Amino acid sequence: MLTKAPKGTKDILPSEVYKWQYVESIMADVCRSFGYKEIRIPVFEHTELFQRGVGDTTDIVQKEMYTFLDKGGRSITLRPEGTAGIVRSYIEHGMSSLPQPIKLYYNITAYRYENVQKGRYREFHQFGVEAFGAKGPSIDVEVISILDLLFKKLGIKGVELNINSIGCPVCRREYNKKLKEFLEPIVENLCENCKTRFERNPLRILDCKEDKCKSYLKDAPALIDNLCDECVEHFEGLKAGLDNLGIEYKVEKNIVRGLDYYTKTVFEFVSKNVGTQGTICGGGRYDGLIETCGGTPTPGIGFALGMERLLLEMESQGITIPDNEETELFVATIGEKADRYANRLVYQLRSEGISAEKDLMGRSLKAQMKYADKLGVKYVVVLGDDEIDSNRAVLKNMKTGEEKDVSLDTILDRLSRKG
Repeated sequence: MLTKAPKGTKDILPSEVYKWQYVESIMADVCRSFGYKEIRIPVFEHTELFQRGVGDTTDIVQKEMYTFLDKGGRSITLRPEGTAGIVRSYIEHGMSSLPQPIKLYYNITAYRYENVQKGRYREFHQFGVEAFGAKGPSIDVEVISILDLLFKKLGIKGVELNINSIGCPVCRREYNKKLKEFLEPIVENLCENCKTRFERNPLRILDCKEDKCKSYLKDAPALIDNLCDECVEHFEGLKAGLDNLGIEYKVEKNIVRGLDYYTKTVFEFVSKNVGTQGTICGGGRYDGLIETCGGTPTPGIGFALGMERLLLEMESQGITIPDNEETELFVATIGEKADRYANRLVYQLRSEGISAEKDLMGRSLKAQMKYADKLGVKYVVVLGDDEIDSNRAVLKNMKTGEEKDVSLDTILDRLSRKG
């Protein structure tokens, strides 16, 4: 057990990390271009935050959270998602007094005890954005457009945007009455979770993943057909804003999302590619969440994207991710004098931001050259007593085989110019 990672966790090895770093850097660049700033939050929070923020009728709170008592007897939970913790930070640090809207992005690990399958882990990585303070549909359009631009920058194709509105507390109250009337004759045929939700939060029944329940719900009334005038106006504004940017979408009446805090706009980006069909990311508006968590009433909207799921989609589409971690120069040595010189040379190169390596294992020259080849270095220079005394050596381009006689004093300048 000591040498095996816990179920549902995965090491990201050096041979894979460059892919994550590439995607993360593009995510950060896109967010910065929209004026979003990075926030970093704790891995664990007080359990009550997720009970109130995520919703105690959700599968996350009921079944999936990693909750424990700390040494002070306090109930602590590893974060199962990012929004609740960021809302807590918004309240705690008085961000409501700053110029609005507050626009944030994050890149976190999160934890849920759920069935492990391809692209789904118990420790997973989540990228997302949150925007607080703007109540109109323009911010909804902006948040969705971040994802649209991100997918374009990453070269991802075949992704469809689905949107819906699940209304506000006013229209949901009336809708819940209609939904309960529809469900009452069939509630005994639903799964145990849905039977519990019938009284506490009937809207959550529409998000059930059980095939049996889905078959009974196909004729259920749609919330989008029962919106109040304000919510209708907001949704029409969302559609007009997306049309203005040329972002294609489909109105999908069955989207309700899996968390209790959503209001009005909800959306998902879904892959239509064979083999990876399914939701890549989703999000929506949560105008009552900050108030629920103890802050003053503040509108908000955001999305969350699973990194593992995104990378699987890119792999499935054959998108090549560049590996920019090549070693620029390997210095092979013969003898102690050359080895000491090489130590100084490599240190100088590294201090100038040039990736350089030398042998640390006492290999023969032949073995050093084989090692340099396995590293995939761009250039190799061999140093012995003659090279040190003459201050000249042969710089070999390992890609082309071209060799140049160079002064040791100019190696730094040549590599800086990639010459």
